[in-house]
Amino acid sequence: MDFSDCKECLTVLSLDQSLDEKLLKNSYVSNICCKSKLTIAINDLPSEKEAYDAIFTIEQSFTDEQLKHLYKLLKPRSKFVIVRSRQVSNLTFLIKSNGFVVDRNEQDLILAHKPEYEIGSAVEIDTKKIWTLAADEITDGDLIDDDELLDEQDKMKPKAEDLRVCATTKQRKACANCSCGLKEELEKSEMDKIRSNSQNLKSSCGNCYLGDAFRCESCPYRGFPAFKPGEKVILNNMDDL
Repeated sequence: MDFSDCKECLTVLSLDQSLDEKLLKNSYVSNICCKSKLTIAINDLPSEKEAYDAIFTIEQSFTDEQLKHLYKLLKPRSKFVIVRSRQVSNLTFLIKSNGFVVDRNEQDLILAHKPEYEIGSAVEIDTKKIWTLAADEITDGDLIDDDELLDEQDKMKPKAEDLRVCATTKQRKACANCSCGLKEELEKSEMDKIRSNSQNLKSSCGNCYLGDAFRCESCPYRGFPAFKPGEKVILNNMDDL
């Protein structure tokens, strides 16, 4: 790491003396040559803003307030060096969420820096330039025919009755006290489906021909007269056998 441009460096000591000794003996910190070095405790940070070219510290469970304060102490593009010791699981996330840009995240070191822009700053984007394409950049293979995305069923216009919904349920499902006729419409539609499929129906109990007294609750022939065994029965819209 190149710290040749550093003029003012800050070494931040934690509340753990054993960790502080590791930091001061570490090659990342001890080999730095700056014109001015300041060593200070984490609970006694200075108040100057943008005063330091680099900050060195040992890994610890920083609070958001501490990281925000360290961020303010650094000059733009200045380095924030954390010597790793305890592998705090969410430390990298906390550093990023407090404005730092992480450059390296290794087993024994985290190297980050303060960006030139301020947190919350905005820049205007020229959308015309972003979405402008030259004519020679578009080929026939890049274009999709809209009609190819639809099949014949997609193009069919739905029937008005299929779009009707209940004013209470906001769905095509009748409410408990239906008085708009949707309940009868749905029941008729269901019965029409049963009748259209009646030729292919097979009795599960074998008692359908005997009449309602012997039919199950879901029997499609309920409400119709008995018929002879094996007789082909077609249910039509006139309810005739």
